[in-house]
Amino acid sequence: MSEIKAVIFDMDGVLIDAKEWHYEALNRALALFGYEISRYDHLVTYDGLPTSKKLEMLSMERGMPRRLHKFINELKQQYTVDKIFTDCRPVFAHEYALAKLREDGYHIAVASNSVRHTIELMMEKSNLLPYLDFFLSNQDVVKAKPDPEIYQTAVSRLGLSPRECMVVEDNHNGIQAARSAGTHVMEVSTVYDVNYANIKKHLVMAAEDRI
Repeated sequence: MSEIKAVIFDMDGVLIDAKEWHYEALNRALALFGYEISRYDHLVTYDGLPTSKKLEMLSMERGMPRRLHKFINELKQQYTVDKIFTDCRPVFAHEYALAKLREDGYHIAVASNSVRHTIELMMEKSNLLPYLDFFLSNQDVVKAKPDPEIYQTAVSRLGLSPRECMVVEDNHNGIQAARSAGTHVMEVSTVYDVNYANIKKHLVMAAEDRI
């Protein structure tokens, strides 16, 4: 058995129900130049990847000029911020879960493929920022998920071993990153799976090395 000392959360689709915000914001920016990511492609291929990676894939697969990347990325980020200000609000189940985990003595971190400003804004608007030891963005690593670097960095910053950490993830890119980093993984389907009782159940399973 290994003692679990930290819980590391992905953000989009885990703590914040923001998958649609990112999808809509990017497509809104892409539409100005005649491009679109279908919902099927978003769910199967693009979900969980940073915007820069999505744009690179569009250039490789559909010939989108790379000179547009910077402008589209900046526009997408602004559209996302607009959605955060209008739609991001506290969720009691998440506040309660993080508060109880802190009370139980666990370290808490967020590791997301989003940019730093977006993470900070979402954590502030959802009232979750005070519960975090720290958060990591795609700007804090060289390689974003599905590469394990962001989780390896989080584990190192916590001063723990991978088996002392449990990652909460919702998509295949993040799950792959967490598993490659050697951590325990709690897989969720929606933000509604992220509650104190469910997290504690998985912490027990992780301590017994059953996940």
